[in-house]
Amino acid sequence: MSLSRDAATNIANVLTEALPYIQQFIGKTIVVKFGGNAMVDDDLKQQFARDIVLMKLVGMNPVVVHGGGPQIGSLLERLNIESHFVDGMRVTDSQTMDVVEMVLGGAVNKEIVNLLNNIGGKAVGITGKDGHLIQAKKMTVNHQTPEMTAPEIIDIGHVGEVEKINTGILDTLINSDFIPVIAPIGVGADGGSYNINADLVAGKMAEVLKAEKLMLLTNIAGLMNKQGEVLTGLSTPQVDSLIADGTIYGGMLPKIGCALSAVKAGVNSAHIIDGRVPHAVLLEIFTDVGVGTKITNQN
Repeated sequence: MSLSRDAATNIANVLTEALPYIQQFIGKTIVVKFGGNAMVDDDLKQQFARDIVLMKLVGMNPVVVHGGGPQIGSLLERLNIESHFVDGMRVTDSQTMDVVEMVLGGAVNKEIVNLLNNIGGKAVGITGKDGHLIQAKKMTVNHQTPEMTAPEIIDIGHVGEVEKINTGILDTLINSDFIPVIAPIGVGADGGSYNINADLVAGKMAEVLKAEKLMLLTNIAGLMNKQGEVLTGLSTPQVDSLIADGTIYGGMLPKIGCALSAVKAGVNSAHIIDGRVPHAVLLEIFTDVGVGTKITNQN
């Protein structure tokens, strides 16, 4: 079917706008955390896969880190394993950890790899246990309620934080034109498995790979002020001020914290983007407008 003149002109305009961004980011590493609605909506999953494959085809080096909380919760429910959360983190006993590994390292990881490969990409799925990619240590939570005089230290099981990332396996994959797809499961010094927040893993990956960009897909339009307007073009001091005055609070704090850490460690920019928007990744990279909040270390 032939295109109308208006449609063809629109495509030409889009390509022209994208050209300087393509030139700027050729050869650069971009770490993308895949999660939220974009992971469960079939159309958004296909669009995400096309975005990532196109990035690779035009010379960028995308690295995908994925979550899988809803899928884990669904399987735990089917297995009649009750879930408990402390400060938003899933308490992960040995039985739950088995399910986490099955879902993240198996079903979800392989689905993403398959999506990318089916449209012409060369994707390889790995967990943080492969090649000791992600060395982890146990996380404990200091929990305090208003009526408590001192915080309570809570053991939340096989929940970890990143201690070290060994980039050798990623360098090999990237240099061989593969797209790494990483499940956020780390390995401890004792060989045990740890479930790690995917945002934290993506942030640390961006830091050690000296990435050009860190992109975190979310289920919101971006970082918003108290009037509900999306904020972008923020410097790290501005973000620190927004945390101090309470504009950024609650569940947004960990995500913003990992973006801030990455930028302060040398990542050129971090982006909190709306994964509910079709082709959100391409829109944020290749257009002047973007679809979320951009944070840089520039004043």
